[in-house]
Amino acid sequence: MIDDRLIDIEIKLTQQEDAVEELNKVICEQQKRIEQLEAICTALINHVKGLSEAAGEENQAQNETPPHY
Repeated sequence: MIDDRLIDIEIKLTQQEDAVEELNKVICEQQKRIEQLEAICTALINHVKGLSEAAGEENQAQNETPPHY
Protein backbone atom coordinates (compact mmCIF):
# COMPACT_ATOMS: atom_id res chain seq x y z
CA MET A 1 0.00 0.00 0.00
CA ILE A 2 2.71 2.48 0.95
CA ASP A 3 4.79 1.22 -1.97
CA ASP A 4 1.90 1.91 -4.37
CA ARG A 5 1.54 5.46 -3.05
CA LEU A 6 5.28 6.03 -3.34
CA ILE A 7 5.28 4.76 -6.93
CA ASP A 8 2.34 7.06 -7.77
CA ILE A 9 4.20 10.03 -6.28
CA GLU A 10 7.34 9.17 -8.23
CA ILE A 11 5.33 8.88 -11.46
CA LYS A 12 3.70 12.27 -10.86
CA LEU A 13 7.06 13.83 -10.04
CA THR A 14 8.57 12.47 -13.24
CA GLN A 15 5.64 13.78 -15.28
CA GLN A 16 5.99 17.20 -13.67
CA GLU A 17 9.72 17.27 -14.39
CA ASP A 18 8.99 16.44 -18.04
CA ALA A 19 6.35 19.18 -18.19
CA VAL A 20 8.71 21.74 -16.67
CA GLU A 21 11.44 20.80 -19.15
CA GLU A 22 9.03 21.13 -22.08
CA LEU A 23 7.81 24.52 -20.83
CA ASN A 24 11.41 25.67 -20.45
CA LYS A 25 12.11 24.76 -24.08
CA VAL A 26 9.04 26.70 -25.22
CA ILE A 27 10.06 29.74 -23.17
CA CYS A 28 13.57 29.67 -24.63
CA GLU A 29 12.18 29.52 -28.18
CA GLN A 30 9.78 32.36 -27.43
CA GLN A 31 12.60 34.50 -26.03
CA LYS A 32 14.67 33.97 -29.18
CA ARG A 33 11.67 34.97 -31.31
CA ILE A 34 11.03 38.06 -29.17
CA GLU A 35 14.66 39.12 -29.63
CA GLN A 36 14.35 38.64 -33.40
CA LEU A 37 11.15 40.70 -33.51
CA GLU A 38 12.73 43.46 -31.42
CA ALA A 39 15.65 43.62 -33.85
CA ILE A 40 13.22 43.83 -36.77
CA CYS A 41 11.26 46.60 -35.06
CA THR A 42 14.43 48.57 -34.35
CA ALA A 43 15.52 48.23 -37.98
CA LEU A 44 12.09 49.36 -39.19
CA ILE A 45 12.09 52.34 -36.84
CA ASN A 46 15.51 53.41 -38.10
CA HIS A 47 14.39 52.95 -41.70
CA VAL A 48 11.25 55.03 -41.20
CA LYS A 49 13.24 57.75 -39.43
CA GLY A 50 15.67 57.82 -42.34
CA LEU A 51 12.84 58.09 -44.85
CA SER A 52 11.18 60.80 -42.78
CA GLU A 53 14.39 62.83 -42.55
CA ALA A 54 15.01 62.44 -46.29
CA ALA A 55 11.46 63.53 -47.07
CA GLY A 56 11.82 66.50 -44.71
CA GLU A 57 15.03 67.60 -46.41
CA GLU A 58 13.42 67.21 -49.84
CA ASN A 59 10.40 69.28 -48.80
CA GLN A 60 12.66 71.93 -47.33
CA ALA A 61 14.64 72.11 -50.57
CA GLN A 62 11.44 72.45 -52.61
CA ASN A 63 10.15 75.29 -50.41
CA GLU A 64 13.30 77.35 -50.75
CA THR A 65 13.21 80.20 -53.23
CA PRO A 66 15.58 79.61 -56.11
CA PRO A 67 18.54 82.01 -56.16
CA HIS A 68 17.46 83.69 -59.42
CA TYR A 69 14.26 85.09 -57.87
